[in-house]
Amino acid sequence: MPVTDSELREVLASARTIAVVGLSDKPERDSNEVARYLQTQGYRIVPVNPMLTEVLGERAYPSLSAIPSEVAVDIVDVFRRSDQVAPVVDEAIAKGIKVVWMQLGVQNAEATAKARGVGMTVFEDLCIMVQHRRLRSSLPARTAGG
Repeated sequence: MPVTDSELREVLASARTIAVVGLSDKPERDSNEVARYLQTQGYRIVPVNPMLTEVLGERAYPSLSAIPSEVAVDIVDVFRRSDQVAPVVDEAIAKGIKVVWMQLGVQNAEATAKARGVGMTVFEDLCIMVQHRRLRSSLPARTAGG
């Protein structure tokens, strides 16, 4: 079932905090470029990478589960191989996160079905930066940091 622009707009307009799973501290990596872009658009980024302690001026966490409960994550943006998505989805479900966004090239039918089965919104094989740029003129303006 194809994703509609209205679904994308609704998610992008209502989100404030995005956990980026697999965020690299290397500026040339796609995950870093996307997260930097999202920061410039006023979203709070929560890096998730067990190898790092800080990325883009934000404290990094080893897993979604390690993010403190007072940090309300709206979207989990997944920069992991398709075969590594299921545990991320399980953690997102356990934390009550409502949206899982799998980046370009990332798809996992079982994890998607499981997430949708508990009422989550799931986007697969879609770049959040590309979609935000495309729809930016129809999204509410926000200031840096939310």
